[in-house]
This record gives sequence, structure tokens and C-alpha cells, in this order.
Amino acid sequence: MPSYAAPLRDMQFVLDEVLEVSKSDVPGYADLEPAFTSAILDEAGKIARDVLAPLNATGDREGCRLENGVVRTPEGFRQAFQAMKDGGWNGLDLPEAYGGQNLPYIVGTAVGEIFVSANMAFNMYQGLTHGAIGAILAHGTEEQKATYLPKMIALDWTGTMNLTEPHCGTDLGLLRTRAEPRADGSYGITGQKIFISAGDHDLAENVVHLVLAKAPGGGEGTRGISLFIVPKFMVAPDGSLGARNAVSVGKIEEKMGIHGNATCVMNYDGATGYLLGELHKGMRNMFTMMNEARLGVGLQGYAVAEAAYQNAVAYAKDRLQGRAVTGPANPEGPADPLIVHPDIRRNLMDQKSFLEGARAFTFWGATLIDRAHRAGDRDADGMISLLTPVIKGFLTDRGFETAVAAQQVFGGHGYIEEQGMSQFTRDARITMIYEGANGVQALDLVGRKLAADGGRHVMAFFEMVKGFIRENEGHEALKAGFLDPLKAASKDLQAAGLFFMQNGIKNPNAALAGSYDFMHLFGHVCLGLMWARMAKAAIAALDAGAPDAAFYDTKLATGRYYMARQLPMTATHLARIRSGADPVMALAAEAF
Repeated sequence: MPSYAAPLRDMQFVLDEVLEVSKSDVPGYADLEPAFTSAILDEAGKIARDVLAPLNATGDREGCRLENGVVRTPEGFRQAFQAMKDGGWNGLDLPEAYGGQNLPYIVGTAVGEIFVSANMAFNMYQGLTHGAIGAILAHGTEEQKATYLPKMIALDWTGTMNLTEPHCGTDLGLLRTRAEPRADGSYGITGQKIFISAGDHDLAENVVHLVLAKAPGGGEGTRGISLFIVPKFMVAPDGSLGARNAVSVGKIEEKMGIHGNATCVMNYDGATGYLLGELHKGMRNMFTMMNEARLGVGLQGYAVAEAAYQNAVAYAKDRLQGRAVTGPANPEGPADPLIVHPDIRRNLMDQKSFLEGARAFTFWGATLIDRAHRAGDRDADGMISLLTPVIKGFLTDRGFETAVAAQQVFGGHGYIEEQGMSQFTRDARITMIYEGANGVQALDLVGRKLAADGGRHVMAFFEMVKGFIRENEGHEALKAGFLDPLKAASKDLQAAGLFFMQNGIKNPNAALAGSYDFMHLFGHVCLGLMWARMAKAAIAALDAGAPDAAFYDTKLATGRYYMARQLPMTATHLARIRSGADPVMALAAEAF
């Protein structure tokens, strides 16, 4: 059975030495001293190792089942969910007024990585709840907040987000679910929603659904959509639960992965719903928390891969196969361990350099969300809006590739279910699809985010990279291995943006055909920037005589690998972008 140990040392390095969170002027960050964050992450790591990770294979094997209208979760999930409740983990970064601990979002992000790596399917029950809480916090009335938030933060109740319907996914303008107003101010919700993660289960007393539906008078397309709170059980004025609402589970989807999470078809048959936010502003209300939700999915992409990587490393060190070409490394044994072979090292270095860069990138994104929300910094809000499709799209694409690469280390044994490696690849695959498929993320990046606010935020990103290079150009230890490759990659990114500016207006397909390559090009530059920042911190620690010099030496070697072997992919992506739309659009539809 696969194992998992939280990478606590690397997390603390990013928080304390790269991002220097406790020195930040963001409200609440002064409390994030290493001893404080270390205690939280250490405790999360214990729960992940001892409670969640052992249930990962159980959830995959057993899945969820529908019995007499109620979804039953796998064995052990209820006890694990109780442990999450008892520890108050769902409320880490939520307001104290409703039972949370009001810690910064970066803390919840770091803890979230640990829990996702240990058991992604299980963590989704509270993860979806967290998203629903955010929407109610942003748009709910005081009465709605008082009614729902304390119970949801405590995980007595959980939450969902209901967008997709059988005939429409991304194009929500085609949505058919109807909301009919009633005399008492409520609405009757009628329609069907599909792919509803954690749509029903036996872990909590109530499930609070946030449902997009069309109310009369809103017009066609997305303009007519409103957002409604639809509880599974009606809530009395004193907070107690009443009758079952007219919402039911049609079936549980049979999926490629995340078997431990119930992905439901939800039927609404005149269910009682309550308007959340303004009428006909449902799309805006639902997407209020989209930066956080998509950052969370990007995190899932690399967090699952982290667990796969750990097991691949252990196998490569243990499995004896062949002899090193330079001479036996294990002369007393019948063969050498896999890890002596250069191609295995290449595979593992691809994984390690991506994962550590992805962690730093995601944590940095979380600090931008904190700066935007806690300090009211509009520039930070603009920057994270620009980077969100990159975090979601690039990290989940590469996260899935990394999980597959980890499976490859096992050879044929990786294809056998008892090793558990296939679960990582199957679970990671969904991250590329949900919360906006990655092709849509690329279109959003090129079609909307680059031009937002007159291109101000992408120009700010370019200036950030240039500024880092200028500030450190006299740093000889950084220059050749980190600054020069970063400068070249950044120039490729700027050249791609210039191509879109010169060609996108007269031929929009030229920009859209290159959007996916641009998203990956941007992602590589972001990880290059993170590796340059990590290298600077590692060199500073070594110069200061840090006692764990091996950690910093390893960090530098890993970073040099990324800069030398991965970052040059920006040139390939640029060449593909410059080829324009003609190769992509050359065939008529009937020729496929």
C-alpha cells in the first residue's frame, strides 16, 4: 500500500525563507512565525499519515453507494470526518465570528496540500464546503450567514456547488433549471444537475446546495441566472432541522478516479430555495470565489503527484534491476537499485523539480489572495486573477504527467492495482477537467486576462521578473544557473504576447490556436521565477552557515535541473504559437 509523509521541511522553507511570511505587512501575517506554522503543519501531517492516507486505497476500492436515497461513504470515512471536525481544520482560515480561526489563507493552503496528498477524494467533502462558505460569506444576508455558516464551518453541515447540467457544462447560458418565485419570498427550484461532487453522503446532518437557476425576468443566456441556497433538510428558525426538501440523488456516477467522493446526479423537484445575493447576478456571485477554487484545483494537481513521487522514490531505491553502467553500485547484491540508472534519475528529477516549483508557485498565489482580501490590494487581486488560469491549467497538466511518470518508475508493477500507483494517475486526471477544463483556462488567459485593465497586470508580471533579474545581476552564484535562463524564458513569454497583439485582432484564431501553448509557456516562466527565488534563499542560508547544508545543496541542484532541462521548453511553445492558426485550422470539419 502506498504511504505518504508531509514534506514539512520544504513547506517551511517556502513559507519562512522564500516568501518570508512573518515579515509581510499583510494583516495576520506577523503571527506566522516558524514555530507557529510548524506546529500546525506537523499536526496536519500526523492526521494525514495516520488517518487519511490509510483510507485512500479503501475509498478507491469501495467507492460510494446509494442506498434508499442516501449515499454511503467508504468504511472509515465517518471516523476520519469526525477527526477533521474535532480538530477544527475546516475553519482554519474562516472568520471567528462564525466559529473559524481567522488564520490567513496561506495556512489553509499549506494544510490543504497535506490533506489532498493523503486522500484527495476524502478532502473534497470539506473542500467543497469551504467554497460554499465563501460564497455565502460574500453574498449572504446576515440571517443567512447566521443560519448556515456556524454549522458549515464546524462541518455539522457540508456544502456543494451546483452548476453543470446534462446538456451544458462551460456554456451556462444554456442552463434550464428554473426558479419560480413564491409568495413567502422563497423559490421553487426544478431541474437536474450533474457531476455534483459530495452531492450527498452520510458524513454530516445536512447538505447545503448552492444552485444556479433561471428566475423569471432575467433575459436570455447567463443574464437570467441567479444563485440559490437549497438545503437537503429544511432549517427551522431555531436552527434545528425539519422536513426533507424536494431534492434527491438520481444516481452516483461511476468514474475513472476519486471513487471515495460521491459525484452525484441531483434532481430538484420544486425544492425550496432561497436567493443568495442579487437576483439575476448568479454568475457573478458563484464566481466570486473562483480564484480560490481554481488555485485549490491547481494544488490538487501537484499534491496528488507529490504522493505518487514519494512512492516512486522509495521503489527506485529498493527495487534491484540491472547494473550501473559505470560499475556495480551494490556489489554484494544480485543487481543495483533502479535509482542508479540515468533515465530513472531523469524521471525522478523531472518530478522533483516540478513539484517543488509548483508548491512555491501555489503558496505565492495564496499570499496574493491574502494581500487582496486582507489588505485590499487591488494590484495583488489583479495579479492573482492573471495567474489563476496558469496555476489551474499548468499545474494540473503537469501534475497528471508527474503522476504518470511516478507510475512509470514501477514498470509493470505500476500497472498492477495492488501497488496503488494507478490510483494516483486516475485521481489526478480529474483536476485537468473540473472547475473549468484546461482548454477553457487557456482561452480565459489569452482572451480575457492578458487584456484586463489594459494589460496592466501582465506588464506588472514582466516588470517583476525584470526587477528580480536587475536586483540580482551582480549575484554570480545566481547568474549562470538561474538568472540567464529566466531572462531567456521571460523574453519568450513577451514575444508570445507581442505575437497575439500583432495578430489577434485581425485573426482571432491565431491567438486562440496558441492559447494552450501560452498557458504552458507562462507556467514555465512562473516556475523559473520561483526557482530563482528559492535558489537565492538557499544560497543565503549556505552563506550564513546553515546547519542543514545538505537540504540547501539539494535545493540548488534541483533548481539547476529545472532551469537547464525544463525551462527551455518556452522556446518550443513560442515556436508553436508563432506558427499561427493555419496548421491548426487547415482541415475542414468533415476531414477529421
